[in-house]
Amino acid sequence: MERIEGQPCPMCHKPSCTLTEDAQDIPYFGKVFIFSMQCDGCGFKKADIEAAETQEPVKWTFTVESEEDLNVRIIKSSEGYVKIPFITEIIPGPDSEGYITNVEGLLTQVKDRIDASIEDEEDPEVKKEGWKLLKKLNRALVGSEKLKIIIEDPSGNSAIISDKAVKTKLKTQS
Repeated sequence: MERIEGQPCPMCHKPSCTLTEDAQDIPYFGKVFIFSMQCDGCGFKKADIEAAETQEPVKWTFTVESEEDLNVRIIKSSEGYVKIPFITEIIPGPDSEGYITNVEGLLTQVKDRIDASIEDEEDPEVKKEGWKLLKKLNRALVGSEKLKIIIEDPSGNSAIISDKAVKTKLKTQS
């Protein structure tokens, strides 16, 4: 892993940013580069993942059907668009980060976001809908609720590493 400290932060411009780069070989996916920057001054963080080879735009679809499916590896680049139908969408943008996790980690991240968003919610109907989503996610996290996960990535640098995952070419807009 390469690590460079004392770099200027893109947010606070202080020389307190640490840049890291690591190369990993991911089974069934290939070599990837993991980049991150973290500022000790202002707390700014940014991470991304890129495949070593150029990839075609891709769409991955995976259905979580059992507790074993929670261990399936997910690679999401900063350009990856994640959809969990009837639950949420994670839309890429300037602050979007790339990461490597598993299905359980992704569902836990979504659950935490929903939980935080309904905590201060005053509308009882919105809270009720949030609790329904949390209940569904909790059932999925113990393997008793089917959920579909879709990742669309124009850079082709995202993947769901499972024999059950379906990979298709992403139709790009002309």
